[in-house]
Amino acid sequence: MVFTGTFNLTTAAVTTETGITKKYFTSYNDALVEINEIPNPLAYISANGTAYIKVINSNGCGSIAKVNLNVIPPVYSTILKDQIICIENTTTLDAGAGFTSYLWSTGATTQSISNVGVGTYWVDLKTGDCVLRQEVKVIPSESPVIKEIHQEGNTATVEVKGGKSPYQYSLDGIKWQESNVFSNLIRGKNTFYVKDFYNCDPVVVTVTVPNLVNVITPNGDGYNDTINYSELGYKKNLSFVIYDRYGNKIFEGNAFNNYTWDGTIQGRKVPTQTYWYHISWDEPSKKDNPQIKLTGWILMKNRD
Repeated sequence: MVFTGTFNLTTAAVTTETGITKKYFTSYNDALVEINEIPNPLAYISANGTAYIKVINSNGCGSIAKVNLNVIPPVYSTILKDQIICIENTTTLDAGAGFTSYLWSTGATTQSISNVGVGTYWVDLKTGDCVLRQEVKVIPSESPVIKEIHQEGNTATVEVKGGKSPYQYSLDGIKWQESNVFSNLIRGKNTFYVKDFYNCDPVVVTVTVPNLVNVITPNGDGYNDTINYSELGYKKNLSFVIYDRYGNKIFEGNAFNNYTWDGTIQGRKVPTQTYWYHISWDEPSKKDNPQIKLTGWILMKNRD
């Protein structure tokens, strides 16, 4: 990269004689024949190089002085870098020591500024007579998202996407663990908290787990005759499916059967044995709609 600077050629100390005239040129030959004179020697823009000043006294005698032009490269702050913070937090931006002066976009003239929120900022850093404007961004961290909660029996596994790992998990927002597996959960309402590397306010999802039935005896006595999950009918994208031990789907709940199985296939009773169920739905949350999955077994006892 080639840097240029602005030079005031009139300040070059080429003579101490008074009553003289100066003319400014980019080359010796131009100065010799006085062509292509520099039009604005007070603010001459050039890269590293030379300029030539023709000095003429009151008698019309002149000489040509060579002036070396050295551009001071812009000096950046090496410690002022973009930062990622929680959107609810603030931070400090520090340009570091060694500059003649500082001027921030906030109006501050200090080396650093505090209580800075998410946004784009700049600072003018002065080194000698040179001023460099350096931009810096404070970026909000991407929040993690609870993608899926898979529950089998009283054990739940929380799947997370987004944010920055490692993640931490909690059931109360106080005690945290690195494992995304929770055991010995209670039936009913369970709240899952997740936070990531930046330790921002956690993502929270509350799930109400229904009372899962493991045995039905469809004999018409009014007790445990069906497995009924109609209470979940309002859930988004609700799926309730039962499979036999070979993986064949034998029942799928919907609004027409009220998400209720009575132990039959097309009106015929199924054999007494263990079957497997899969229940899932999308649970609304502030950030996303995590999918809740419940799996397990059910023993169907047919007494006929």
